[in-house]
Amino acid sequence: MSQYFVESPKHCAKKELNLGKFRYKKLFYFLSAFVFPFLSFILLIWLILRPSKPDFSLKETNVYQLNLSSGSHLLNSSIQLSLFAKNPNKKVGIYYDELQVYAAYKGQQITTYTSLPPFYQDHEDSNLLSASLVGTGLPVAQSFGYEVGRDQTAGRLVLNLKVIGKLRWKVGTWVSGKYRFNVNCVATMAFGPAIPTGPLTSKQGTLCSTTI
Repeated sequence: MSQYFVESPKHCAKKELNLGKFRYKKLFYFLSAFVFPFLSFILLIWLILRPSKPDFSLKETNVYQLNLSSGSHLLNSSIQLSLFAKNPNKKVGIYYDELQVYAAYKGQQITTYTSLPPFYQDHEDSNLLSASLVGTGLPVAQSFGYEVGRDQTAGRLVLNLKVIGKLRWKVGTWVSGKYRFNVNCVATMAFGPAIPTGPLTSKQGTLCSTTI
């Protein structure tokens, strides 16, 4: 006489539950043995190295055009600039991504964004960055002409040259996620009442402020 044993749904559910617990335990042991120690090692390296933010300094600024269209509040501008970017870290490299440069005057953007190509900067390395900034028919506040005229009477023009983008830290073969950063450089140049024969120029080598 043959006997057949059929497990009830209750026993099947219990077996599947035990199998699920076993899989979770295997996954937990794997994470504990490999992933968590690796992440802890990376965090330890990060805390030891403490990467410093990059240093930017303005080398030269030339303003070729900064005037309003006749009878309107639309600005035409043309500015060229060059600045140094330095990685002060001895053991950390920096990737720069999505770089954009623009100029501002008294809180107003006076050029469109100009993109710079991405690049990698090795330990304690420096790079010279150059950009041509232009603005055609940019709307500005009604007080813009008055503010420029007042600066011309005072004998100097002050502009803000700004860089925005994202960076990634590189330690050995490990590369971090992206961090947004902002750079603000102040360019001061002589701006007298006489009509200039050439561009307004600033060559004082201003150190810029950088925030991440």
